[in-house]
Amino acid sequence: MAETEQQSGATPEDEIPEVTYMVPKKEISMVPDMGKWKRSQAYADYMGFILTLNEGVKGKKLTCEYKVSETVEKLLDLLGTLDRWINETPPVDQPSRFGNKAYRTWYVKLDQEAEALVSAVIPPDKRAAAPEIAVYLKESVGNPTRIDYGTGHEAAFAAFLCCLCKVGALRVDDQLAIVFKVFNRYLSVMRKLQRTYRMEPAGSQGVWGLDDFQFLPFIWGSSQFIDHPTLEPRHFIDERVVNEHHQDFMFLDCIKFINE
Repeated sequence: MAETEQQSGATPEDEIPEVTYMVPKKEISMVPDMGKWKRSQAYADYMGFILTLNEGVKGKKLTCEYKVSETVEKLLDLLGTLDRWINETPPVDQPSRFGNKAYRTWYVKLDQEAEALVSAVIPPDKRAAAPEIAVYLKESVGNPTRIDYGTGHEAAFAAFLCCLCKVGALRVDDQLAIVFKVFNRYLSVMRKLQRTYRMEPAGSQGVWGLDDFQFLPFIWGSSQFIDHPTLEPRHFIDERVVNEHHQDFMFLDCIKFINE
């Protein structure tokens, strides 16, 4: 996770290389392109971010105490805005049961406001990064053409959070809040989108996992269980255990949503 503060004795300001930002564009179109991605610094940064958070939540409950910074509060406000827009954009009557077209109306709001939403979260001196970071936010909520949502969109949200770390908006001591507050709130908004607009899982068969839509909460959620004295994998299909412990463990909250 990136820190942006310079240490004492750092390079004088006039020698600091200028940081430039660019609007992301799709670079992975065919299987061979994956090799370029896996050799990139971006891939190393992204995987390091996922694994750092995984280590940070190890053995901890969702309900434990942790610092909630001003940036985290701003991110919760951002997600609250997306949630409110769902309430303001009810499903429309249509012949097809799945893929309610009102989702596209909801998405247009985000498309128009994304840069402003991001600008409100990042430091004033990093506002030039907003157009770049906003792309990941827009990619994180599903596809407006297909009206579907899947793990690629979830990955975009993780990239969005990683970018916020890179520009110094989120810091090392925000780790628990990033997963337990921000990402968990993101999950609740995405579930509301999925239910409200009857979104299809992205890909013909979803993710081929426990959940058609999500993947990361099972990684970070399983880390929460490390060294737990009583809960074991066999308990995940026990509805009583799930209902009793879902507020403490992200993994079980996902199972609860699947059961519903």
